[in-house]
Amino acid sequence: MRGVTDAADQDAVRAYVKLMRAHRAVVGRMERLIGLEGLTLTQLGVLEGILHKGPMTHRDLGRKVLTSAGNMTDVVDKLEARGLVRRVRGAADRRQVRVELTDPGRRLIEDLFPRHAADIARTMAGLADDELRQLGVLLRKLGIAAAQAEAASHLVAADHEP
Repeated sequence: MRGVTDAADQDAVRAYVKLMRAHRAVVGRMERLIGLEGLTLTQLGVLEGILHKGPMTHRDLGRKVLTSAGNMTDVVDKLEARGLVRRVRGAADRRQVRVELTDPGRRLIEDLFPRHAADIARTMAGLADDELRQLGVLLRKLGIAAAQAEAASHLVAADHEP
């Protein structure tokens, strides 16, 4: 690996490349399958999030499906145009808007989610049950460490601002 002499850095880069390739393969398959239903993965995530957690604000949905506020507005607009969700203003605070499922939206996601879960399982079938659990533990650990590193880098950057 040109310019990288530290063995730990080389191992990290190799693991990162494998993670990205696996991500592309898994997400590519899931996007194709969900696309057959006329949805994007983000739209599915919004419907699934509301199904399992109840009505949510745009901000909460964005955190759940890992997308920006601007993109969330577009996603909800499209789902609303299809009659799958509706925006409801809070009675006490009209500035607060929650997104909830319509009856057709609830029927769609209640039918679709079990099939999606089975598609995920088929996609992940290259791993044994214990390997899947181990992968889950390792990915959670990686995610926490990466988030902590990102937070620390913001602190360092803030210390160097004029």
